[in-house]
Amino acid sequence: MWKFDRPIAIWAVPLAVLALAALIMAADPGGLSSHLRGLQYDAYQSWQPRSYEETSAKSGYVVRVLEVDRASLARFGPWPWPRAVLAKLTRELKTAGASIVVFDFPLDTADPDTPDHLASLLPMSGDGNSARAALHALPSPDALLAESFKDVRAVTGFALGTPGRAPEPKHGLAVSGAAPSDLPVPIFSEAAAPMAQFEAASAGEGAFNPADDGDGRLRTVPLVFRLGDRLVPSLDAEVMRLISGKPAVVLRAEGSSTPVFGPRATIVNAAAGALDVPLTGDGRVTLYYSGATAERQVSAAALDDGTIPAARLKDAVVYLAAPDAKVRTPLGLRNAAEVHAETMENILLDASLKDASSFFGELIFLLVAGAGMLVLFARAGVIWAGILAAVAIAGAQAFTWFLFTNAHLLLDSINPSLALATAFAGGLATRAIDITRKRAELRRSFSDMLPAEALDHIARAPALLKLEGETRAVSYLSCGIRGYATLLESFGDDPAGFTRLIGTVISPLIEAASASRGTIQFFSADRFAAFWNAPLDDSEHAIHACEAANRMTLALAQVNEQLAQERRLDGTAFTAIEIGVGISTGPAIAGAFGASRSYSVTGECALIAERVRGLSAQYGPAIIVSEDTRKAAERGFAFLEVDFIAAGPRDQPVKLYALLGNPLVRASPKFRALSTFHDHIFQSIRTQQWSKAKALIEQCRKLSGASPKLYDLHLARIAWYQTHPPGANWDGAFRPALQ
Repeated sequence: MWKFDRPIAIWAVPLAVLALAALIMAADPGGLSSHLRGLQYDAYQSWQPRSYEETSAKSGYVVRVLEVDRASLARFGPWPWPRAVLAKLTRELKTAGASIVVFDFPLDTADPDTPDHLASLLPMSGDGNSARAALHALPSPDALLAESFKDVRAVTGFALGTPGRAPEPKHGLAVSGAAPSDLPVPIFSEAAAPMAQFEAASAGEGAFNPADDGDGRLRTVPLVFRLGDRLVPSLDAEVMRLISGKPAVVLRAEGSSTPVFGPRATIVNAAAGALDVPLTGDGRVTLYYSGATAERQVSAAALDDGTIPAARLKDAVVYLAAPDAKVRTPLGLRNAAEVHAETMENILLDASLKDASSFFGELIFLLVAGAGMLVLFARAGVIWAGILAAVAIAGAQAFTWFLFTNAHLLLDSINPSLALATAFAGGLATRAIDITRKRAELRRSFSDMLPAEALDHIARAPALLKLEGETRAVSYLSCGIRGYATLLESFGDDPAGFTRLIGTVISPLIEAASASRGTIQFFSADRFAAFWNAPLDDSEHAIHACEAANRMTLALAQVNEQLAQERRLDGTAFTAIEIGVGISTGPAIAGAFGASRSYSVTGECALIAERVRGLSAQYGPAIIVSEDTRKAAERGFAFLEVDFIAAGPRDQPVKLYALLGNPLVRASPKFRALSTFHDHIFQSIRTQQWSKAKALIEQCRKLSGASPKLYDLHLARIAWYQTHPPGANWDGAFRPALQ
């Protein structure tokens, strides 16, 4: 018995993928989900970076970067510059109107080029002693730099995680909504503060530690850290405090601590005066980068030359960093001073991005879209499931892009979208494996019966093959070799040659039936049968059956030509092979029959087709069809009535027609004339006008396309009827049993 193995549930693999994806999104193993979110963030930044805008209109301050360019290196020497140079530049910044100067590099060691150090290198001589005395009288560069801090509000930094003297921040950070110990901020146990004289002279002091997202890219900047058991600000938080004029930056948090889970608070925002910036849960500003721009840069050499326009540095916050202090951003490598400057622009312009990502929101999207996709996988098929997945993914991407461009909101759509796409791919792979397995099974069982197209359809939808049985309207074709017994006898001494001959004849005929979407019911040495509209629906089954019959006659003509050529070469006599084809259309039962449970159809139409095929030789033309077939296929072919006979299992007679060609033949004058004569002939026979029928037959013999065999048959019947009148109630049908 033929059957499929139990198929893999097509929704099982996608469901498992969705569950695994949800776990990965929740646990974020190895920062995988975070990395994917970061890539989406980078793409959005690259496609639409922030438009550069001066901050003075909204805050009264401008933000600048003191650029260590080639001209500056040529003037002041290679970096790091002496403290005396830094002091000179700081005084020049104050003179130019700068308000705050931020030193984004360590100042925790003394300048090696102090006057005392230089004095120790001089010889112990009279001139040397004079020079030493002069050097000892000079102030140290560190003192000059510390002194310059008094002219401007300077912000210095300390390096967290580096051994050294612990810093003493100028002001603490205030926390509202939660205990400071509950905040989930980066924790360090040590730090290296700037030298005491710099720390004392600074207006602000904060950590300058960058904090990338684990993949080396700086997308967020922390405003707060924990050093031991106390909160300490970053450089940017200190600048924010100085601009606001408030004594502290207030961090607003939500949540509290629990005995089991520990700190559960999340930071919402940081506020200082009129400044209010949204933060991530661990206290970071999510930057919206504008990229490098000349408007932000001020050359140190140009500053020293005094060629900077006065308005460029009026009320400016100026950042200075080492030229080799590079960090990776979504827009490429940037100097650390530029990143801090962009951070302050984000704060002053209220332009920072707000991370609206929520695991529960992503999970809801995944559940809704995933459930819909699973239902479509199970009920409607792969195509509809794929359409839903594509629409859901496209919708999610469009929605997040809209939020980014219009509200500066970041929403993670990449993780759930990839999860949905992977789940669909899993379902598609499962379906492909299942179809491949079913197709292989079908080919083993039905390769000789069903065309390849039907095999593929059934492999995709096995329910189409209803082995338990169903009633269908089918067109049934029976084809056989005429004169098979005589042909077999002529090859009595050449069985191998006969086998080759039959294979040469039958194979193209079966292929012609399959090419017209027919299902082969059986085949033997002398005949075969095919049917249409089972197991697959075929609304044009009668037309396709007639097309197959026409193809078979063309294929046979080619075979006869080939055989004739072979016989001419070997000198053997050759008689053309003839076939008879009977086609009938009607209801039949389709299903698995017999001990082998092979798929086939049975019904009166099959019996009529077999009977008509056997009778076809007496009519002359190769293809004879029943009236039901003629009615269903009339628009595509030329049919000529040839008989009215009780050919089926019941006494009910059937009109038979010869298939003579396509619609062009039907439209020809010769065929129309022949068809008219046939109508009159059979009308005369049915009304028992024997003399008139014979006269019409004699006239019809002279027409092109007439079949002598057919007319001889009907003349013989007329002669028999004349001696054996059928009676007044005769329906006009010939019944072979009466002969």
